[in-house]
Amino acid sequence: MLNIFSKKYRIAFVILSCLIVLPFRIQAEPQQTLTLDKAIERTLAQNPQLHQFTFTRQAILGQRETSALKPGYELGLEMENIGGSGALKGLDAAEATLSLSSVIEMGDKQASRISVAEANLNVFELTRQAQTLDVLGQLTSAFIRGLTTQEQLNLSTEALKLSEALHKKVSERAQRGAASDAEVMRARAMVTQSGIRRSNILKKIEQQKITLSRYWGETQPVFSSLQGDLFVFGREQPYEALFEKVKQSPAINVFASEQRLKDAELRLTKSQNSGDLSWQFGARHFEETADTAITLGVSIPLFSKSRNAGEVKRVLAERNAVAYKQTDALLNLHEQLYKAYSRRQQNIDVYRQLKISVIPDLEKALTLTRAAYDRGRLKYQDWIAAQQELLSAKQQMIESASSALLNQTIIEQLTAEPLTI
Repeated sequence: MLNIFSKKYRIAFVILSCLIVLPFRIQAEPQQTLTLDKAIERTLAQNPQLHQFTFTRQAILGQRETSALKPGYELGLEMENIGGSGALKGLDAAEATLSLSSVIEMGDKQASRISVAEANLNVFELTRQAQTLDVLGQLTSAFIRGLTTQEQLNLSTEALKLSEALHKKVSERAQRGAASDAEVMRARAMVTQSGIRRSNILKKIEQQKITLSRYWGETQPVFSSLQGDLFVFGREQPYEALFEKVKQSPAINVFASEQRLKDAELRLTKSQNSGDLSWQFGARHFEETADTAITLGVSIPLFSKSRNAGEVKRVLAERNAVAYKQTDALLNLHEQLYKAYSRRQQNIDVYRQLKISVIPDLEKALTLTRAAYDRGRLKYQDWIAAQQELLSAKQQMIESASSALLNQTIIEQLTAEPLTI
């Protein structure tokens, strides 16, 4: 099977406009067999959650376009002294004013708005990278659980064969009068129970196929099995190097981007300290004398700085809070990374001890127990115990390998880079 965590794999952040490739080697896959690379490809292309980023980005770009606009112009028409009484009756004394008005922004407001929009777009891009990694991390974990269940299916097949062999041997001994009918019935019950466990695992595999398929928006799986190696881990990088990468990951960089966003918002808010200059220019026509005059008006709000002081304090407080959020997030990520790193090492150590020492010893013990039982030197219970101990050790080996890879996925999600080298 394909080694999931190959030394040659790499990660690239590409969301919508780019392509994200997690640490997995790409190769042609057999028909009806799903590799992790193919699952990632389908997820990036069809995942409904990731496609929502497209519309969010369009909204932010629209906001940036609006922010770059200068104040608009207004065309006004004002009529005075119409529809009155006496000398003002009708339109005889009407005064009509046609005017053009706008606002001159003070305090560099337009540049500040553009800076906020640009900073908001940067926050979005980093957030999109972090959330895409989360989705692909969940997909990878689901894929590993699927491989784990496939290995458990293989083990259940082995357990069924061992049970059938035991039942056959006990039946032969019973025919010779060397075993009781009770032992035959117990052996037959074990065969049935092994079949039940295998059937349950098959149902679990079908459920996991549905779980995987939903990541690319499908309700019916189009693959029959998963391709990958659950028992290859690679050589990991030092913990200190991994933590340095966590500091540069999208999950942390998004706080630096938020800091820049708050700085831009603060500049925009402070720009409101300068009141905008409103101007109006027009022409007034006097119906009674048929004369025309130019009109000009200018206005500026008073006490803008004092009225804006509260808003400046609010944005400044939010800006200062981001730094503490970043520190807290980094501490949490440090804890998660250390736990995942330690658990991975621990599970790999357990797996290796089971594979190199425990399981070979138990396999030899089972062989010796079978021979001794056949010669009448050991009891039925001894064979059962030896068989169950071997199966239990193999189950523990599968679980240890699975846990090691799941923790490896967490590490790669936190660092946004491959763990092994």
